[in-house]
Amino acid sequence: MKKTLLPLFFLLLSTAGLAAKPKPTPPPKPAVAVDSAALYRAFADSVNSSFHYQQGHVALPGGLGELTVPKGFRYLDSTQSGYVLHKLWHNPPQTNLGMLFPVNKGPLSESNWGYIIQYEALGYVKDDDADDIDYDELLETMQKESEEENPAREEAGYEAVHVYGWGAKPYYDKQQHTLHWAKLLRFGSGLEQTLNYNVRILGRKGVLIFNAVADPAQLPEIKQSIPGLLANVQFVRGEQYRDFNPKLDEVAAYSIGGLVAGKVLAKVGAFALIAKFWKVIILAIGGAWAAIKRFFGFGSKEES
Repeated sequence: MKKTLLPLFFLLLSTAGLAAKPKPTPPPKPAVAVDSAALYRAFADSVNSSFHYQQGHVALPGGLGELTVPKGFRYLDSTQSGYVLHKLWHNPPQTNLGMLFPVNKGPLSESNWGYIIQYEALGYVKDDDADDIDYDELLETMQKESEEENPAREEAGYEAVHVYGWGAKPYYDKQQHTLHWAKLLRFGSGLEQTLNYNVRILGRKGVLIFNAVADPAQLPEIKQSIPGLLANVQFVRGEQYRDFNPKLDEVAAYSIGGLVAGKVLAKVGAFALIAKFWKVIILAIGGAWAAIKRFFGFGSKEES
């Protein structure tokens, strides 16, 4: 009997030992790669489709002017444009009269560009210096002044602005009282250039501003849009350039040369910087939808 039980004992012992061995840990599953570009495109498409655009006749806010939206464009009203400029493009809050986007572009589209519409109550801008301006000399002055102001910009937390050159030399139309030009700018230590195309429509008490921020390669597209833009926007009757009354109206401290070189440089530079920079930020997130929403403040109670 003992001989029979002894092999059975060892069999049970060995079986128990086998049962006590821990199961091997399965290898970890490989991390799922996040397609940042696809995530961005999906988010951008969602945001772009959330806006309500207008076409046809538009009365600009404040009763200043009238716009017939040019063919190939669509107008975004001032409230929605303020959201784009402040929340999506991270500009400080400021007054605008709306934006114009090409019909196939939105605020977050790849290779996007659009006109930011504003008004500056500068007074009546005299144009008697238009034929006498040496724009090459003016460019040198702008470059020098920009470099002199860069330490203060950097101290305030902004990148330095370098005026690289003309994208398009200034042109003033004496009959239409319109001025437009383009600058090529660089920011900080980067080598990439940004194009600012500036359009000014002179009025009795100030100027309408159409500022396009784009890549230099988009210059032909923007230049092609200028005639259609200028043909479809004007000050209302009584506020046009020819309505100036020297007995009632103030004369601006800026002439034509002053508009090109003048006080909007810092503002325009900020737009250019942000328009180029927000895409880099969103593509760098590469995380979940929640991270993107937190970045833009979606779903929060923060004021726009």
